[in-house]
Order: sequence, then C-alpha cells, then structure tokens
Amino acid sequence: MVIAVALGAGVGACLRYLITLGLKPLSPHWPLATIVINTLGAGLAGWFTAMAVQGLAAGWWLTGMCGGLTTFSTFMVEAVTLAQNRRWLAAICYFLGTIGLGVAAFALGRGLTP
Repeated sequence: MVIAVALGAGVGACLRYLITLGLKPLSPHWPLATIVINTLGAGLAGWFTAMAVQGLAAGWWLTGMCGGLTTFSTFMVEAVTLAQNRRWLAAICYFLGTIGLGVAAFALGRGLTP
C-alpha cells in the first residue's frame, strides 16, 4: 500500500508542477494555478469516492495522486501573501473561492458517476 501511495503521490506532484508551469504565465499576480489544481483534485476525489475506490486503488488514486496533486500548504502561503501585501479583497476571495470551488467540484465529481 505504501508503494501505491508513493507512486500515486509522485504522479500527482508532477501533474501539479506541469499545470503550474502552464498556468503561471497566464496569471502571474493571481494564484490561478493553485485554484485550478485544488479544484481539479477535489473533483477527482469526489469521483473516486463515489466510485467506491478501495484498497490499493484508493491508495494510488485518492491518497496518492489526489493528495500529491492538491496543495493545502501552497494555498495557505498564497492566501497569507495576498493579505501581507494588503490585497485584502483578493485574499478573501481567494480563500473563500478556493474552498467553495473545492466543495462544488467534489459534489460535481460525485454526481458524474454512472
């Protein structure tokens, strides 16, 4: 199980890096990449949860890949950085928007199952 989680996390982290590379130039002053990544990860987690993924598959997909893809720590750093730069409205919108989008994406992911 540990190997499945580690391999899935490696894939998720690589995906996060590639998505960040692709989106960062489009939005250099707004954390668009992290919002997209965390929303995508929440949606995938909802889908895998609804599909009742268990055992090694859950270790790979949910704990590993979705855990490696999403990033709570980067979300916090970016929210605090926006606040420290006195971009209060941006910080609040980013914080609440990310949480709201995550919940909505999780629900959508669950709803997309056959």
